[in-house]
Amino acid sequence: MNCIFEARKSEFHFMHDISQYQDFFIEYLKKQDIHKEPTNLYEPIEYILGLGGKRMRPVLTLMAAEVFDTEYKVALPAAMAVEVFHNFSLVHDDIMDDAPLRRGQVTVHEKWNLNTGILSGDTMLILAYQYFEQYEPEVFRDLAKLFSKTALEVCEGQQWDVDFETRKDVTIPEYLKMIEYKTAVLVAAAMKMGAIVAKTSEKEANLIYDFGLNLGLAFQLQDDYLDAFGDPETFGKQVGGDIIENKKTYLYLKALEFSTPEKASELQKLFTLQLEDNTEKIETAKAIFNESGASKATQEAIEMYTFKAFETLEKLDINAEKKNILRTFGENLMGRKV
Repeated sequence: MNCIFEARKSEFHFMHDISQYQDFFIEYLKKQDIHKEPTNLYEPIEYILGLGGKRMRPVLTLMAAEVFDTEYKVALPAAMAVEVFHNFSLVHDDIMDDAPLRRGQVTVHEKWNLNTGILSGDTMLILAYQYFEQYEPEVFRDLAKLFSKTALEVCEGQQWDVDFETRKDVTIPEYLKMIEYKTAVLVAAAMKMGAIVAKTSEKEANLIYDFGLNLGLAFQLQDDYLDAFGDPETFGKQVGGDIIENKKTYLYLKALEFSTPEKASELQKLFTLQLEDNTEKIETAKAIFNESGASKATQEAIEMYTFKAFETLEKLDINAEKKNILRTFGENLMGRKV
């Protein structure tokens, strides 16, 4: 085992800023030897991992390790596992959604083909697990156990997401459970992995998980909001994609709840259509979201989950400076416009 991962907490108490964690992770990512044979299996993996993004999840793993007085370097393999898994899920999500763009670039299945997207995605899931092998048995066990639970939940969330497209009776609690599994649990697990690597107490590890879970829920609700109202130049995905796909998002469900029977019926009918040109469909849906108050309600829900995350922060047995760093991260995440 590489001796660096034997390094544990000593007199390590300071933390880096977000951009530094991003730089540390990207530097580590670039050192990974992913370019192997057969080229058509590994090249798409290099491609999707190289598309950028904010690297939010691996940054959270590095940050959580340092929150609990362990140098970020110890958490790099776990952070890499999180990023590889996240990108695996994106490759397969894009296939299921028939999405043309990811982070403003062509999706893997469009650039190569469906079979390559499926197989390269499968390979990424296995590669993610391999990064845990760099830890001693007890840490490996705890990381793998959390990872397996999280991976299953992500798949369950994805299936609910698909099921909801054809259901007319989706409730808001069901929708919130779906986004918790599809998105929030991975944000939460990313943070808990940093805590596991740092060998902190189970209580602290669970609290940082809850912080990540609420932040992840706020993040996904904001993603839903930006899917309809984001700037096409900066969003990186097709704006209005959820409307085109007839997805029963929080915006949609709140609009049904708040609208007159006539408007609700119009929206439901709109969300049965499969059109060549979706321009008018998107604009009509957005108008109903705004007029009904669903847009405002969604923004309020984003705020509520962000505050719930911050309340959890107060229970953590860490100093005020570290709480402020985590709070600032949450505020910046919720302040994004893309």
